[in-house]
Amino acid sequence: MIDLGLQLDLSVRLIVASLLGLAVGFEREIHGHPAGLRTHMLVALGSGLFTVLSAEGFGEGSAAAPIDPTRIAAQIVSGIGFLGAGAILKDGIVIRGLTTAASLWAIAAVGMAAGAGEYLIATVAAAVILVSLWPINILSERLHGSTQPELQLRLEMDRIEALSEVTAILREQRLEIAEIGTNRQSRGTYRVDLRVRGRSPGAIAAALERITGVTGVDVLSTSHAD
Repeated sequence: MIDLGLQLDLSVRLIVASLLGLAVGFEREIHGHPAGLRTHMLVALGSGLFTVLSAEGFGEGSAAAPIDPTRIAAQIVSGIGFLGAGAILKDGIVIRGLTTAASLWAIAAVGMAAGAGEYLIATVAAAVILVSLWPINILSERLHGSTQPELQLRLEMDRIEALSEVTAILREQRLEIAEIGTNRQSRGTYRVDLRVRGRSPGAIAAALERITGVTGVDVLSTSHAD
């Protein structure tokens, strides 16, 4: 016979897991990261559901063959690594997405805690994740001086040697290179992604277009933490 009280309790656990995942995903979504609302919500829900099924879905077994309720939940820890790896992007020499991958890994643990009925632990952990992604990120940017204006540039070149002239102009303009990534598109065609920081980086694009070998300069949105 179905225990409606137990079913209701387990359903509440899944709802709590989903809401906590949604809260963390919201922060990722508003900062333009690919793993946002739906991804974090589904990871938390899936982790919670696996935990619930592991603990309650298969009974207790028998004295001769007891069921270990942690076996399914244990696989979440290794399985979430594949999803986290998909959030890490390599663009030239720049690697992005490490923080998002870590947030997916952490929100899976939050989902497991909610699935186990540990609502307080799950809520506190989700709150700490949000603090690490938002206020601590602001503190980190200030410590690195990134409160100055930033500009993301994408340069197309027909000779990679022009990169030395680009960096020379940036130094003359007293602009700091926060990130630089290079990618060879084809023979004689290169793409360079730059994130520069300074008092007024917006006027630099015109100067870079005048460099011999630079065939195009696109101004992209400002890049923040991963």
